[in-house]
Amino acid sequence: MAPGSTPRAPFRVTVLASGNGTNLQAILDRVHGANGIDVVGVASDKAGAVALERAAAAGVPTAVFPRDEHAGREARDLAMADWLDDLGVDLIVLAGYMQLLSGAFISRFARRIINVHPALLPSFPGLDAIGQAVAHGVRLTGVTVHFVDEGVDTGAILLQQPVELKYTRPVQELEAEIHRVEHELLPRAIELIAAGAVSFDDDNPRLVRIDSDVS
Repeated sequence: MAPGSTPRAPFRVTVLASGNGTNLQAILDRVHGANGIDVVGVASDKAGAVALERAAAAGVPTAVFPRDEHAGREARDLAMADWLDDLGVDLIVLAGYMQLLSGAFISRFARRIINVHPALLPSFPGLDAIGQAVAHGVRLTGVTVHFVDEGVDTGAILLQQPVELKYTRPVQELEAEIHRVEHELLPRAIELIAAGAVSFDDDNPRLVRIDSDVS
């Protein structure tokens, strides 16, 4: 750091996860505490999610927002949004979070929510994207990191990486390869956003620009 320069404030990331949390673990291992990035909270809709154990092991605060303990999705999301605001989050990462977010939540954190999806969007959105790709007979599938809007996997695409779909190998091997790519691509997306390398096109908000000089 140059003499007299101001230290860069930590870029505060929260992660929402419903299950095992392997993408969360990749984030904790690759970006947490590095290059000014801090994971400051992990939330889940399930009290028994392994992701919460991973967060606790890393010393990251956790919270649980079960849908059945709130009046509805909107009430749950309002409680979760207030918790996130209290943390002062810069970015919310959906890493295997299996609940739909309300429009009010998405609007409150517009352009500050990203998701990882196991397909090359816009192909195969929604659930069981890997199964959809196999059933359709495509030769390439892959992984997409995109910003979240009110549609189902329709937000602006940030990063993509293809994975060859070989029908001579078990589906389990394809799944393992896609997860490996997810674990690379999602931390990279966080790094790019934290570095200020990502911007939107004012003329077409679906286009995301990456400044190679910054990244």
